[in-house]
Amino acid sequence: MALTIRDARSQDHADWLRLWADYLAFYRVNLAEDVTAHTWERIIDPASRVSMRLAVLDDKPVGFAIHHFHDSTWVKTPDCYLEDLFIDETIRGKGIGRALMDDLIAICKEKGWSRLYWHTNEDNAQARKLYDSYVKSDGHIRYRVKF
Repeated sequence: MALTIRDARSQDHADWLRLWADYLAFYRVNLAEDVTAHTWERIIDPASRVSMRLAVLDDKPVGFAIHHFHDSTWVKTPDCYLEDLFIDETIRGKGIGRALMDDLIAICKEKGWSRLYWHTNEDNAQARKLYDSYVKSDGHIRYRVKF
């Protein structure tokens, strides 16, 4: 299996809709179609602070990580915030999520962002094992990868 991680392209729209529908069903989220369309428009806009990296397995998109960067209130360099990460349920547990995270960490380092952070449920022991620090905040764990 040949796994690559790359930016979303306009021709990925149909695959994005398929993955996004699975994502919404998995998390039991119901969003209006205009929200979905707006999300896609922001993702493929090169001027947007929102971006998406696709995990592509044998030329088929099988997962995504959506993130945005912003000027931090904590440090002088910008942060990258992971909005969402989703892997096709038929291939979970094969290291694709970790590959997407490693890709985002590499982007953060390349762009000089100070860290990558995200929120997850308190019982996410796997994330706690993989990443180097966390603090409790509003009933969630905020994970931070520091550089």
